[in-house]
Amino acid sequence: MANKKKKSLSAFSILFIILISIFIVSKFLNGMTFDMATNKSGESFSSVVGATLPSLVMAPYNGFLDAIDISIFVLVLGGFLGIVQATGALEAGIHSLVKKKKDREISLIVILMILFSIGGTTFGMAEETMAFYGIITMALVTAGFDSLVGAATILLGAGSGVLGSTVNPFAVGTAVEALNSIGIKANQGIILLLGTFLWISTTIVSIYFVTKYARKVQKDKGSTLLSLQEQENMENEFQLDNSKSLDFTKIHKLILFIFACTFIVMIVALAPWQNLGINIFEGWSDFLTGETFGNWSFGEVAMWFFIMGIVIAFISGMEEKQVVKEFVDGASEVLSVVLIIVVSRGVSVLMQTTHIDALILDRASKALYGLSPIIFVLGAYILYVLLSFLIPSTSGLAFVSIPVMGGLAEALGMSPEVMIMIFTAGCGLVNLITPTSGVVMGGLEMAKVEYSTWLKFVTKPIIVISLMNFITLCVAIIIF
Repeated sequence: MANKKKKSLSAFSILFIILISIFIVSKFLNGMTFDMATNKSGESFSSVVGATLPSLVMAPYNGFLDAIDISIFVLVLGGFLGIVQATGALEAGIHSLVKKKKDREISLIVILMILFSIGGTTFGMAEETMAFYGIITMALVTAGFDSLVGAATILLGAGSGVLGSTVNPFAVGTAVEALNSIGIKANQGIILLLGTFLWISTTIVSIYFVTKYARKVQKDKGSTLLSLQEQENMENEFQLDNSKSLDFTKIHKLILFIFACTFIVMIVALAPWQNLGINIFEGWSDFLTGETFGNWSFGEVAMWFFIMGIVIAFISGMEEKQVVKEFVDGASEVLSVVLIIVVSRGVSVLMQTTHIDALILDRASKALYGLSPIIFVLGAYILYVLLSFLIPSTSGLAFVSIPVMGGLAEALGMSPEVMIMIFTAGCGLVNLITPTSGVVMGGLEMAKVEYSTWLKFVTKPIIVISLMNFITLCVAIIIF
């Protein structure tokens, strides 16, 4: 057990090291030119801009400005969960669920991962998963697993869906629009077919690795990858006492019903119904926030959780002072998650202002010209792995890169639709592990899992998924 006592860098240290590294690299590349590029604001540029000391110092602040919506959402979510936990309904409900699922706990992991993957492939479920880490990790730890299983169930579940996006508007939708902007009309049938195959195959692999590890931990607690400190954190944060009997009252059931409905409304409200051609929510679902279902963002969702927290507090009979206390205490529990999201977004902001991403895209696209289809796919896949580390936003990366890479594929007589799926596969793969993603680092923080521990677990799944996806994309570029 001696090796488990080694200390690893915190998420904050990792992110600040990356920030400083980008600052230094930009100084070396300052003034290096590339073909003209344009960002979402319409600004054109053609050279790397060396980061200044003020831009480095202000990066976390600018990251907070850029991530204000998700930051408020996470804080309000923490307050909401604080109120729910204070009612005792969550603990009683988890005890009841674990008893009902006795000897069938693995099936719970499989069901959850499939549901998260559906959310990922349809509407790009990513930041929204923050709402589930606390409750799901607590349920799985109580069922006999560890907190790493909880994190993996959500991260790999939703991530598998995003990697194999079918109608995800933030990945496929933006990429198709970017392709249309250069006069190329994408074949949606090819995208849907290839996306479905990537989604299902990646989800199957992810479920295999998560359930394999879960069975091992359930059978032998000593086989956990968690360090001693992480195990202690897990016990303090998520471990419930299975030996005591908890009454699952009618009030508890009502609170958990409202609790579940709160999350269902969030998912329905964020799904891009208009993009899917579904208009059933128009005219009646905007009475509360002024926005129709499908147009909600994190601001509307935050206020929805705030209102439902008050409703649950009222049903449980809490006094006003206790409601405020539990909400503030719950919000304080997730403050570290918010700060991690802020710093990770600051990394992204600094990267965009230096234009290093545009330089890499320009050089790589020129290097790929004239290569055989297999080598082209390999090069494009590696390029997107690198670019996704620099630009964790799928929509941002699609906007910047697809006009260049999709146009290059078309010019070489290859399928631009396959290029879109190379983009989603490469971006989706990296967003399972990149420390520049607030979703990854924030989710791990909520599950109390160190980033180094996550890397140990996810290395094998990442290798298998990347090889499998590469083979799939090579076959697709030949067929289409």
